[in-house]
Amino acid sequence: MKSRRPSAGLSLAVLALVLGFAPAAGVAAQDRPEAHAGSQVPLSTVLKDIAKRHPGRQLNTTMGESGGRPVYNVQWQLTNGQIVVFVIDARTGQEIG
Repeated sequence: MKSRRPSAGLSLAVLALVLGFAPAAGVAAQDRPEAHAGSQVPLSTVLKDIAKRHPGRQLNTTMGESGGRPVYNVQWQLTNGQIVVFVIDARTGQEIG
């Protein structure tokens, strides 16, 4: 019976796994959205906090950036009908604008 030698590609793949190398995906791990999963305050918490300080209702919310940090832009209608936009730091939940 003739023995089969593993291919060079397979050998390199096994070696890479043993040494802990992962193929490059073109994006650094810390730059991928899933690397920051859970690092943001849930929108539901942000909305509850706004409602406590400013009675009214949410009209719309979008995600954006301010000063290099992720923010929630929350469009809110106060009970007197006035519409305001709150800029909330998505990592801390603090109002920044």
